[in-house]
Amino acid sequence: MKPGSIMANLPLILFSFIMMNSTAQDWPNLEKYKEANATLKTLGADENRIVFMGNSITEGWSVANPDFFEGKPYVNRGISGQTTPQMLLRFRQDVIDLRPKIVVLLAGTNDIAGNTGPMTLNQIYGNIRSMVELALANDIKPIVSSVLPAYDYPWRPGLRPDIKIPKLNDMLKKMAQEKGVVYLDYFSAMADDRNGLPKELAGDEVHPTKKGYAIMEKLVEKAIQQTLKMNR
Repeated sequence: MKPGSIMANLPLILFSFIMMNSTAQDWPNLEKYKEANATLKTLGADENRIVFMGNSITEGWSVANPDFFEGKPYVNRGISGQTTPQMLLRFRQDVIDLRPKIVVLLAGTNDIAGNTGPMTLNQIYGNIRSMVELALANDIKPIVSSVLPAYDYPWRPGLRPDIKIPKLNDMLKKMAQEKGVVYLDYFSAMADDRNGLPKELAGDEVHPTKKGYAIMEKLVEKAIQQTLKMNR
């Protein structure tokens, strides 16, 4: 870049630096739900608060079908683009401190996409397992969701999630069985013959349409009822 062009683009460069520095200062994005968490009312012992912890698939759920959350003790704590290490860092603030009966964990696809750097399946599994163990240690019943199908990532093609996601899901299913918690299998109900999502369920191969969320809603409601009946 020529000196003149550096000076011409200085405001943009400074803005980019400020934004990058801000992200680095709050890498897990603890600020996003800080105020909302503080205003949540305390529920009675017989009320079943349920936190949905995840990435853009979870966050976008409230946008695609807000009626699913309306009038229920469901708390959406999804953050677009997040990976499991970021979720693990905010797990106390956005899950444990809210004192839910259940946490629905849906995570891992952005790790495979490398959103915050390279991640092995074992590392992803370890972070999800840590969140499960933190939940159990705090008398919160976790529901371990399978990672949704994805044939490829539009923003990061060629990483073969169609192969990696089923492998990770097998690991998560075994872990859920070991821990005695519910495994929520979205993958089997939504995958096409490519191990991806068909167009009617996700127009961009990753994020569910309203029809896709409708399938998920039936499955998660069943998993919630099953979990509430379990004695631990």
